[in-house]
Amino acid sequence: MTLRDYLLSQGVPDDEIGHAEAEGDEAVQLLAIDRVLVPGPSRYTQAEVVEKAGVDPEQARRLWRAMGFPDVPAEERAFSDADVEALSTLRQLIDQGVVDPDVALQLARVFGQSLARMADAEVDALRQRIEQPLREAGASEAEVAEAVTTVTTAMLPTIEGFVLYTWRRQLAAAARRSLFMGDSAAGQTLTVGFADLVGFTVLSQQVDDHDLAAIVDRFETAAYDTIAALGGRVVKMIGDEVMFVADDVAAGARIALSLAEVYGDDETLPDVRVGLARGPVLSREGDYFGATVNLASRIVNLAYAGTAVVSDEIHQALEEDPEFEWKAMRHRRLKGIGWTPLWVLRRPGEGSSAALPLEVVRRMQARRARRRAKAGEGEAEG
Repeated sequence: MTLRDYLLSQGVPDDEIGHAEAEGDEAVQLLAIDRVLVPGPSRYTQAEVVEKAGVDPEQARRLWRAMGFPDVPAEERAFSDADVEALSTLRQLIDQGVVDPDVALQLARVFGQSLARMADAEVDALRQRIEQPLREAGASEAEVAEAVTTVTTAMLPTIEGFVLYTWRRQLAAAARRSLFMGDSAAGQTLTVGFADLVGFTVLSQQVDDHDLAAIVDRFETAAYDTIAALGGRVVKMIGDEVMFVADDVAAGARIALSLAEVYGDDETLPDVRVGLARGPVLSREGDYFGATVNLASRIVNLAYAGTAVVSDEIHQALEEDPEFEWKAMRHRRLKGIGWTPLWVLRRPGEGSSAALPLEVVRRMQARRARRRAKAGEGEAEG
């Protein structure tokens, strides 16, 4: 089926298709994408859609911006009946007192940020799986567009079902945590950790974009696997850094040690350093804030590559636990926090405390030597 045939099957008028064809292949592709993902013609201006939905124009504008979309020119017919229905439903919920306007804006921000990232990931996957191989095989732009449209149309119901399933699962998990922790506005006690790749800035200047993307993907995959397997939750990925939380202090310590080990054993990735703290946090829009988060963020910058450094609260809670060993660090003055006692967290039997920095250096030197030898082999083969 050609794009023209597809558009005709979706009820797009022939003159609209002809107008897009006159503008070029890209305009036809964009028209097809709109019809696949946003059913129904774009027939309303912003003023018309808010009038039909019966909502306040400023409220609608704030909601649109909260979802992450730029303002639409007043004369542009960018909205469909689906937009009218969505706004009408929201207005009814607000009128009935089910949803507060400020809460609606908050949810719009969270949904917009999360779904924008998901959409970008889906588009990247389509490019890698469909567009790139077809272009390399010499397919025309029209053939590529037709293939992408066909695959997207076929996948859409499955993706929608998976998104709904994941959202329900996450909602149930969040509700259980809320019931267990109580009022999140009053604060809750969590173990908070940060792990970041050592030397990522230098590394990013030494490899091409494709290899850098593969490194980041591998970093994220290992982080999600390790943290979830040991009972923690990934809060967010921040480029070369991951923030995680755990309800149980021992689980947080296991995660910290395991992350250092997992990346240390992976010769395709740099080492990570981990910072860990425990205390009260504030929860908002899926993120955590407060002095404990700030402390963990400061601590990670003090850790050696391949090690985990923790706050005194972590040490006090687990000092008698035979699963862990400790090395006292000298007190550090942390910006905005003050003089802070810190500890290097280790597994039993990893050697004397005094030898730890030397062990870390030797391990890094050995890894560099293996990498140089491997690079030399590659050059010899070439």
